[in-house]
Amino acid sequence: MSNVELARRVGLTPPPCLRRVKRLEELGIISGYRATVNHELLGGGLEVIVSIEVGVSDLKTLEELEKTIAAYPEVVEFRRLFATPDYHLRVVVADYAAYEAFQTGKIIGIPGVARVISQPTMKKIKVLG
Repeated sequence: MSNVELARRVGLTPPPCLRRVKRLEELGIISGYRATVNHELLGGGLEVIVSIEVGVSDLKTLEELEKTIAAYPEVVEFRRLFATPDYHLRVVVADYAAYEAFQTGKIIGIPGVARVISQPTMKKIKVLG
């Protein structure tokens, strides 16, 4: 949103509002800005939440696993967790056939992957942004 709109929403005039935003950027509190991509318009009609459990504990294998999965364009979010499962992914693909191809062709078979649990998303209730 524009600085004028932000100022209006927070009850300031534009110059002090802009100064406060610049200060938040300088402090690193605001670390960047982003575009929100509509995956459905790009042919990504199916979102799947994927849990991955690993069967190894050596650092090199885990680093390679993370590097491999992070490079896939279908993966829009990728997190390592403190508990089981070990990893959480958000994957966006065109349809179920595309997801099957993704899972069987790209995820299963990566060294260290012991179990994959897939949960297709029914409905988005709240999305940040």
